[in-house]
Amino acid sequence: MRKILSTLLLASGLLLSAQVGINTDTPKATLDVNGDINFRNKIVLLNATDNTLSEGNNDQLLVSQGEGYPPTWKTLRIPEYEPNKFYLIFNNSFSDKVGVKFTNGEEANMTSSRGATFNKGTNISSLQGFKKIDGLSQTISVFSTQSKAYFQFETVVQANFGSNGTTDTSIDYACGIFVDDKLVNLRQRNLKASSASYPFLTHNQIGIVENLTKGNHTVSVGCARLASYGDTTKTLAIGTNTNTNINGFVAQSSLKVDVYEVPEVFNPIIN
Repeated sequence: MRKILSTLLLASGLLLSAQVGINTDTPKATLDVNGDINFRNKIVLLNATDNTLSEGNNDQLLVSQGEGYPPTWKTLRIPEYEPNKFYLIFNNSFSDKVGVKFTNGEEANMTSSRGATFNKGTNISSLQGFKKIDGLSQTISVFSTQSKAYFQFETVVQANFGSNGTTDTSIDYACGIFVDDKLVNLRQRNLKASSASYPFLTHNQIGIVENLTKGNHTVSVGCARLASYGDTTKTLAIGTNTNTNINGFVAQSSLKVDVYEVPEVFNPIIN
């Protein structure tokens, strides 16, 4: 009789208690287990919407949805990659409507030939007269030791030449693509005067750099006014306008970046 009363009292205590502890006298939750748990059968979740029980599917995980929300079943997916193949890991594009302008007094003062000056890996600080297009300076991330980064730069170049019908008046300029301020690609062009006032051209260039070190890198674009011919007093604008026959929207610059890698880091996806 005494055993029966003890059992009834214990059961009553469990029913009245808001929290139950196993191997702990101070439970912190409705059920607090201080030790290992061995499940011999199934785990089910209650769907409060229709009051049904869900066992989940094969290979699903029980995932917290945060404080105040019930857990839910989620599928863990790891992307499949073929070995030694490049995959597009990073892709983005940037734009800039401010651009850069050069007066005749801002021409690069080059003491060596252009062929000797413009070399891959040259720091932008060593290149006379270069100005960065600020809105195109962005951070990219590389996760593999085997990578190829492609850059596509487009802008509009204009000078406030009057109409003179001759190409003797012109300006040489150059634009470079830089990674961590190191030159990876450069193009030189010449904008000529014509029979039309305030001529402009569309400038395109594509660069590539392989096997950047793993981590974050800064990509940027810089341009310079190299030389002037004929009327040397005119202003050169890159990524902006000098006159109203075009506007800032038409003249704006853009930079597209694609990074391909042989994956070394696999990021699981839960859905």
